[in-house]
Amino acid sequence: MARTIWKGAISFGLVHVPIVVHAATRPHRLDFDWIDRRDDAPVGYQRINKRTGKVIASEDIVKGYEYEKGEYVYLNEEDFKRANVAATQTVEIQGFVDAAEVPIYYYDTPYYLAPDRRGEKGYVLLREVLKEAGRLGLARVVLHTRQYLCALLPQGDALMLITLRYGDEILSADDLELPGGKTAAPAARERDMALRLVEDMTGPWDPQAYRDDYREDLLDAIEKKVKAGKTHVLTEADETQGPRESAKVIDLMSLLKQSIEQRGAPKKTATKKTAAKKAAPAGKKAPAARRPAAAKTPARKSAATRRKAA
Repeated sequence: MARTIWKGAISFGLVHVPIVVHAATRPHRLDFDWIDRRDDAPVGYQRINKRTGKVIASEDIVKGYEYEKGEYVYLNEEDFKRANVAATQTVEIQGFVDAAEVPIYYYDTPYYLAPDRRGEKGYVLLREVLKEAGRLGLARVVLHTRQYLCALLPQGDALMLITLRYGDEILSADDLELPGGKTAAPAARERDMALRLVEDMTGPWDPQAYRDDYREDLLDAIEKKVKAGKTHVLTEADETQGPRESAKVIDLMSLLKQSIEQRGAPKKTATKKTAAKKAAPAGKKAPAARRPAAAKTPARKSAATRRKAA
């Protein structure tokens, strides 16, 4: 059962759809503990009174807003809720935009929305209208005492809520020294070769083809330490590895050619495909260029899985 994050309702116009918010991601992070190497004791995070240095019981801790130096207003969950009851209980749609208009770098954290009691009819109506219109809803919602701008969009049979970054959270690139102008433009041959490589590496989107290889390699390294009985031995720095080489002039054409050769016979570029279609006899279609499927990384069992299998 997916964990419930929040309960409330979607509102747009006079429509009110009761919903339940569920997490839509499951991070596969490795958890590491801080350890005192002298006795293997865990190093915990303690709530300590900065004046007395003593540990504080959780029931004695409250949230406070410093309105003057050293003077605080205490707040609890009910205070946060009463500040704006509607905002803390409603995904309020402000308007709708074409989905393609929102740049990808504004998207942040996704959540699934499920209909709550008596919310099924309005839920289905909103989902199907968004599908047909090809638009997403721009809404505001308060989660964990913070108000978010968010996108509401259909995903299969579900409605998905994705928090968005605010405009002032996106930094400008104006201060960066970026190449531009005619002098920075790539040579025609380099550009054509690069386009061929892009075309050759293009395939259908398949998220299952990509894995967290670093996580698995790290688990392998941990398992090797366990098997070698070196669980408390810290790896020394490799002094043989010198500093990174400074930037140097590279032969782009040579590297592009090698890249294409390693992937096999190059495919026709989009320009050549278009020319082939034009040259095809009337009534006959030019043969479509075959596109190899995206290469999948062979599945590797994690160290934990291998231990279970053993």
